[in-house]
Amino acid sequence: MFVTVAAPSGAVAGTADPTPHRRRIRPARLVPYLYVLPGIAFLLLWTYSPLVQTFGLSFYDWNLLPTSPKTFVGLDNYVEVAQLPELHTAIVNTVIYVAAFLVFSLVLPIAIAMLARQVRGRMRTFYQALIFVPFLVTPVATSAVWRWLFAEQGAIATILAGAGIDMPNVFRDADLAIWAVVVIVGWQMLGFGVLVVAAGFAGISPEYGQAASLDGAGTGTITRRITLPLLSPTIVFLALMTILLAAQWTYPIIDLLTQGGPTNSTTNIYYLLYQFGFQNFDTGISSAAGVIFFLGFGVIALVFLELQDRLSFYDN
Repeated sequence: MFVTVAAPSGAVAGTADPTPHRRRIRPARLVPYLYVLPGIAFLLLWTYSPLVQTFGLSFYDWNLLPTSPKTFVGLDNYVEVAQLPELHTAIVNTVIYVAAFLVFSLVLPIAIAMLARQVRGRMRTFYQALIFVPFLVTPVATSAVWRWLFAEQGAIATILAGAGIDMPNVFRDADLAIWAVVVIVGWQMLGFGVLVVAAGFAGISPEYGQAASLDGAGTGTITRRITLPLLSPTIVFLALMTILLAAQWTYPIIDLLTQGGPTNSTTNIYYLLYQFGFQNFDTGISSAAGVIFFLGFGVIALVFLELQDRLSFYDN
């Protein structure tokens, strides 16, 4: 005798229970996020956490001593920073550095990279590597070499003396010191600009120039109408990096050779922050100035990113 058991209502015999289950997250889907987790952790630890602390300290008067109390002063630090003559001098010098480095990071690299394209074979690699080598030299070694070159009895002074030109101590002359810093840092950063521009040239198909030459276009026309427009994304990138990092590039050279002098003629906003914070031990003033500079450079970066599509030309 056989007994037939009926299937439960709403279910079909021999099939799985159709009751919906909650979707579970598979561990394999979390693996890609684990790769970026260390980077995010360090970014939060070394970038955003100090930024939040700096913003908080800008409202206090404190001398960095753990035993010294923090005094809340509100916006007084921002008002004092805006009235400091040293800040105005540092901003003007920073603008001079940016304008001068645009020559070393844009104009000269484009010219040098275009000349390098005329070199064939392994000599092109050697030529580009020779220009890039100064970028690899440490600021300490660079400062030592250029201090000797610009010394009163140094190589440059000796050569000029043979031509009847008397060169003063460059780093003690308020009119010449800033240009000495520009030459040193520009010489060192030139290789970086050439490397980036050469990479930009490598991404431009030679077929455009070949097609234009078949139509009778000359070298100058091809460069002006085809090559430079297609290089515009690289130019915009280098311009943005120069504006944002010019003060940072000059900081080690200023600290090693001039200490911002003579009479603040070579200081910039980065070195001014260092003086406020670690020489004068005025954390509030230094933090307030840092917040102002952060917001200023942030606005510049946003403007560049907004105009990037308008200033850049792509071949697609």
